Amino acid sequence: MAVKEPGTRERKRTETQQRIAETAARLASERGIAETTVDDIAASAGIGRATFFRYYDSKELAIATGLSGAGAYVLAGIIADMPADLGPLDAVRAAQAVLGEHFEEQRGMFLEQAELSRSSSVLFAWTLHLYVDWETAIADAVAPRFGPLAEEDPRPRMLGALTMAATRLACDVWVADGGRGDLPALIQQYLGFVQIDPTHRGAS
Repeated sequence: MAVKEPGTRERKRTETQQRIAETAARLASERGIAETTVDDIAASAGIGRATFFRYYDSKELAIATGLSGAGAYVLAGIIADMPADLGPLDAVRAAQAVLGEHFEEQRGMFLEQAELSRSSSVLFAWTLHLYVDWETAIADAVAPRFGPLAEEDPRPRMLGALTMAATRLACDVWVADGGRGDLPALIQQYLGFVQIDPTHRGAS
């Protein structure tokens, strides 16, 4: 019993942390980041204000975590649902196209989040940290499209990293232009510079 208890506590901590982040992202999507407060998030998540600050230093970090986690899950699911005959890079491009279908409806939210993530060194560092979750989700989703993979084959993770690099660079250009351009088209343009060998390579 003594061995199980720390695991139980850690699981509850993780569940609470995820609930706070998911609640923060939902409220921000509904109201906007500026109109979402720590008290709103805490109340909707069923916790106290002090508990919130045990998990996140600010509402912005909670919102960024929630939005990133949801986005990574959605993108991975879309990639998995792409036709089986699509190679890994083509599946990523097709999935990004699907994500871009509702861009205009959420343009303001995307710009607000992008500007927020660049508003301080702390938030920017946290955003880059969250990109690792996206890279991992993409890698897991595209791995089967490479066929049998030799142990430690880096290509799925490399594709995840290259996808996020293209996305970040495209977003930098878009934000610098005041969010007026077509971000999904810009991401596709940058993904056009990505090349990766999808063929099977046996262990050497």
